[in-house]
Amino acid sequence: TDGRSTRKDVEEAREVIAAALGCQPSEVIFTGSGTEANNAAIKGLFWAAPDKNLIVVSAIEHHAVLDPAHWLVEHEGAELIQVPVTSDGVIDCDFLAHLVTTRGSEIALISVMAANNETGVIQPIDRVVEIAGSIPVHSDAVQSFMKVPLSYSQAGLFAMTISAHKIGGPLGIGALILRRAFEMPALLHGGGQER
Repeated sequence: TDGRSTRKDVEEAREVIAAALGCQPSEVIFTGSGTEANNAAIKGLFWAAPDKNLIVVSAIEHHAVLDPAHWLVEHEGAELIQVPVTSDGVIDCDFLAHLVTTRGSEIALISVMAANNETGVIQPIDRVVEIAGSIPVHSDAVQSFMKVPLSYSQAGLFAMTISAHKIGGPLGIGALILRRAFEMPALLHGGGQER
């Protein structure tokens, strides 16, 4: 009975998070941290597009996004382009639009944080998704969750990362919000937890 009770608690937590973010409970994948969720998103989206070699991130991403992207460059032959930000700390959408126009067919994913952890600048995620078109967009929303209005479904994101400890929850709990029915290549093998 303890196992069933815990399972019920986990599923209720999944429903609460889904309601807060405007997604389906089945799109909430619990992880051990925001870092794990970011790694799963960056590596998983890259590996899921074997015919595309380009990763695009903003120049102000957290190391939990930058480091897996650099790892893919070093170990998987990926190409990484960092989109600059303006003097106001906002991603240069004109640069991104030109990049998508000229090299869109090569881009495996785009990752832009929802709000910067050092400057507090909120990024125009809706515009990034609009520019991206059919290219999957991931957003590290660890700094934004429960602090600013945030809707996974309204933004049109493919993937989003959140973390419990930034909102007073325990360390060691993160979540990746991932589009339903998308088969993400596993980072860890040998277990079937959390999709």
